[in-house]
Amino acid sequence: MRVLGISALYHDSSAALLEDGKIIAAVQEERYTRIKHDPSLPKNSIKYCLNEGKCRLEDLDAIVFYDNPFLTLNRFISNCLFVGHDCQDLLNHSLDSLLLKKIWVEDDLRELLGTNALGKNDKLFFSKHHISHASSAFYPSPYPNAAIITVDGVGEWTTTAIGYGNNETILLDQVIEYPHSIGLLYSAFTYFTGFRVNYGDYKLMGLAPYGEPTYYKLIKENLIDIKDDGSYRLNLDYFGYMYGREMTNESFERLFNGKRRKPESEITKREADMAASIQKVVEEVIVKMAIHAKKKYGAVTDNLVMAGGVALNCVANGVLKRENIFNNIWVQPAAGDAGGALGAAYYYYYTNSNIKRVCDGVNSIQKGSFWGPSYDDDCIKRYLDEKGYKYYKYDDGQLIKTIADFLDEEMVIGLARGRMEYGPRALGNRSIIADPRSESMQKKLNLKIKHRESFRPFAPAVLSYREKDYFTDTVNNPYMLFCTYIRDEIKNDFCLKEEMEKNHENMIPVIEMKRSSVPAVTHVDYSARVQTVDKAINPFFYELIKKFEEKTGCGMVVNTSFNVRGEPIVLTPKDACICFMSTDMDVLVLGNYLLIKEEQDVKIEESAIYELD
Repeated sequence: MRVLGISALYHDSSAALLEDGKIIAAVQEERYTRIKHDPSLPKNSIKYCLNEGKCRLEDLDAIVFYDNPFLTLNRFISNCLFVGHDCQDLLNHSLDSLLLKKIWVEDDLRELLGTNALGKNDKLFFSKHHISHASSAFYPSPYPNAAIITVDGVGEWTTTAIGYGNNETILLDQVIEYPHSIGLLYSAFTYFTGFRVNYGDYKLMGLAPYGEPTYYKLIKENLIDIKDDGSYRLNLDYFGYMYGREMTNESFERLFNGKRRKPESEITKREADMAASIQKVVEEVIVKMAIHAKKKYGAVTDNLVMAGGVALNCVANGVLKRENIFNNIWVQPAAGDAGGALGAAYYYYYTNSNIKRVCDGVNSIQKGSFWGPSYDDDCIKRYLDEKGYKYYKYDDGQLIKTIADFLDEEMVIGLARGRMEYGPRALGNRSIIADPRSESMQKKLNLKIKHRESFRPFAPAVLSYREKDYFTDTVNNPYMLFCTYIRDEIKNDFCLKEEMEKNHENMIPVIEMKRSSVPAVTHVDYSARVQTVDKAINPFFYELIKKFEEKTGCGMVVNTSFNVRGEPIVLTPKDACICFMSTDMDVLVLGNYLLIKEEQDVKIEESAIYELD
């Protein structure tokens, strides 16, 4: 039984293919079109999934869309009626996309892919948005049963849901509906602090440790009413999104004594404090919801699974983990809308196949989330020869030793080999890696490689058996979805509050302070978004870090996604070479080929949109 799931027309469109309940392929469309968070129908992703599954559209038992656009249209009409005569901006902002695109997705797929676009049944099936999120979290998880929490901006009417999964069935029995949304509240602060909504929420999370939650009480007294069970209501007087306008309004400005920070302008302590304050509010909501879910379902399960865009907040996930409300927590690596394609496919499969779900309680069938395209050495060699790159080819053992030597020399290395990661995190197959012991590495990577804000932290990819040597919690997380803290033994103490007060208009001196023996991966509050690396999941990346450990004693490397600011993670050898040549990266690894920057005399190609053959 083959089922294709599709997520599209909102943001982060993707496709995912299941065969008899096993994941065959999954990838985001942005990786092909090179448009970050591309919302378009995922033509290239669908073609890739079919190629990987060695099947045609007419071979598919079902094609499932992750959202019900008619329920979204219902919400839109209700929103217009609620707003009344002041709905013109809302009509201008959303009506065309709803009437001309979203509700005609079935017709658009036929036009895009041909008359046989909808599989054996010649019909597009629909899953509800939060059911897709819940399915993406529960069905790939290791657990036969689990409480489920899904939290995002909005999907149809729902913004937050709590439910329960047991074997093949899922039930979401408590929801919070639009316009009340913790995801939209967080996005309002993303917008007000000068970042882009749906693009910069992770920047706000990274900024939070530089501030203090001085606005926490103000937010709770004016913007949100949080109940003991984690349910909440927003004070809509401070927001503009119901009217199709900016996320915040003049009342919001008066509350925080000033205008929105202009994008790209200097970040001050006000923005850092606002980030810290809203982060604390989100953590409170998530923890209270989890406590409520445990009370509701704790008699039958000690497992929790999560999805939705807010579930990518790894700081809140870390807080939740340390609360020990549930014994086990599993978060979908593609927790945002991209993962909805996988969830929609799984929901259809388990409600229509009569197949019993099998899981062992320990190992996820997500298997490292390496479900995207790969390129073999013959393909890589053809491209490098055609463009005139100078390269060296090594077997795995030689390549690993060479990379470890370069890391020890503080070189920055682009790594593109194997199948691409599904989800927003690079986990070793499309990564930029570096030496975490270097005091200058965070600044170098941010400014000269990634071309992004200097305050942004980097993740440690640590050998799983060395995690306890560096971090206070053993999160055992191969997907970078939980934050933990550096152990006291390797800290260099300094007073963050004192340093921020001295530099409240400029955070750069604080950013550049050495905070631990692995400063490149130690955030300003001694936190780190850890990726644990296991040999069974990614043997090459594991052996590489192990070789670096043998040489230096350090059992981790810096791991950040192989891209620059504003662009998706690289997919092809061409994408990798363009990124390599247009930054200050020192070394590029493509499959088993290695390129050294200073040896290249090649004109940099322009990035291009392309399709699969």
